[in-house]
Amino acid sequence: MWRPAEILSDGAHRLAEPVGRVVAKTRVPPNFLTILGFLFNVGVAWIISQGHFPLAGLLIIVAGIFDLLDGAVARHTNKVTRFGALLDSTLDRLSEAVLLFGLLWYFVWQQDTSLEVILIFAIIVGSLLISYVRARAEGLGLDAEVGIMRRTVRILTLSIGLMLSPFGPLLLVTLWGLAILTNLTAVHRLIYVWYKARKGPPH
Repeated sequence: MWRPAEILSDGAHRLAEPVGRVVAKTRVPPNFLTILGFLFNVGVAWIISQGHFPLAGLLIIVAGIFDLLDGAVARHTNKVTRFGALLDSTLDRLSEAVLLFGLLWYFVWQQDTSLEVILIFAIIVGSLLISYVRARAEGLGLDAEVGIMRRTVRILTLSIGLMLSPFGPLLLVTLWGLAILTNLTAVHRLIYVWYKARKGPPH
């Protein structure tokens, strides 16, 4: 089955490997890159809150480099740890929330933007549910890595929407797409886990 989310994610990680090999020679700790990437996203969120959408969209792509490099560096320096994986996953989710909060903050202070605020709230809820269903399923011994709107796809879509914001209502269209598809992905994962759980108790 053709899964664009997996293709995009796997392709991005393959591209990061040679760069990670070079960065690993500098002896930069992987966790430092993880934290640096999060702080970079906080700065991008502030730029979003000020309404500089095209610049922020471009910087989100740059921030994504840190997200890919920390894991690649950890592998090339044999410093892959369970805590590092937890820190990376936690700050990934927090970074996404911070970016969306920056966008929410901008629209809250604008006039006639109730729709945008509602859509961003729906995106936040959908993103949280996607991560929660997967984590809860894994805790039950079940796999829930399905659905189109994985984090990589969500972040890339948001970035493109921000960069295209000067061209008509494209940012609003992006928000609609994210709001609908994130929640559909969460429901998809829930149904998928329910179906797999029916086959027998988790081990």
